[in-house]
Amino acid sequence: MSRAAQPLILIAAGGTGGHLFPAEALAGALARRGIAVELATDDRAAPFAGKFPARAIHVLPSDTVRSRNPLSLARTIVVLMWGTLRALWLLLRRRPKAVIGFGGYPTLPPLIAASILRVPTIIHEQNAVMGRANRWLAGRVDAIATGHAGLLSANAKLAGKAAYVGNPVRPAVAAAAKKAFAAPNPGEQFRLVVFGGSQGARVMSEVVPAAIEALPPALRNRIRIVQQCREADLDSVRTIYRRLDVPAEIAAFFPDLPSRVAESHLVIARSGASTVAEIAAIGRPAILVPLPNALDQDQLANASALAAAGGVLLIREPEFTPERVAAEISRLVAEPATLSLMATSARRMGRLDAAERLADLVLRVARILLELPRQGEVG
Repeated sequence: MSRAAQPLILIAAGGTGGHLFPAEALAGALARRGIAVELATDDRAAPFAGKFPARAIHVLPSDTVRSRNPLSLARTIVVLMWGTLRALWLLLRRRPKAVIGFGGYPTLPPLIAASILRVPTIIHEQNAVMGRANRWLAGRVDAIATGHAGLLSANAKLAGKAAYVGNPVRPAVAAAAKKAFAAPNPGEQFRLVVFGGSQGARVMSEVVPAAIEALPPALRNRIRIVQQCREADLDSVRTIYRRLDVPAEIAAFFPDLPSRVAESHLVIARSGASTVAEIAAIGRPAILVPLPNALDQDQLANASALAAAGGVLLIREPEFTPERVAAEISRLVAEPATLSLMATSARRMGRLDAAERLADLVLRVARILLELPRQGEVG
């Protein structure tokens, strides 16, 4: 099929890598079916979009509601209105068959513009509770894809257009999921991966190095660490691990993080939707620390769902102390069977086919009929 004849889907995703990663997975699934994909994003997410599989990337003005201050709200509204005007012009020029948003305020301008022009619209909600932007859009879009089963079953107005597909994971995650978990034998290295989402987290830099220092020397000598930190914390974290003589790779961002998670025996992380989906897909034991001041408490809901399945240990931030973390690491190192059980339980919650299921929904809503074979099928 020529490029000019390819149907076009516009994906709207921005804010952080957590919104871009599932969008990237969908883009790949659509591309495998001969669908052209373009990305509408904001300037915050643009740095993460360099390898996004889209034939074009459009950066639109956007802003987030940060407070109830009238001046701040007015500024946000003006920016979103300007972004919507830019999105209207984009859609009139590109003529997509559908627009799909992945949550967050950067998705508002493209989805509002699509609604005005009567272009089919879909939103995907990755979290176990619906975010504010998606809540606002939910009544206006044609379909709602969810990452958690039953998310809207109690809402009579929205349940009819909701479809559970799971949370799409990047190809790198699907590849990492092929590696089986193997708990360490006594005396072997214990590989720990620490990160706080694509933006890093100060609490990880403050607590985890201190927890490693609190470990008994014999156990500390077995620890090998990969830790993602904020730029401001890199030097201090490196200094602590050097003083402790603990082998550690420290960086502000690991482009190959999924493969590093697959090599780990334990993950310590925040519990954003993409993080939880990737840990489940790869199937690794984890300690999850939800962001405490999130308005919707979405990270707490995400972590709770995986903790209830037995895949992770949930520790709220006030209890996330060096002493608690050291105690949990010591316990888990001594209980390899518990680590293996957690890995299995997490893996049961993962959905490696979520991107394909979401692609199916997009094509139905966009009314695109293809005679192309699905991946793995013989034409």
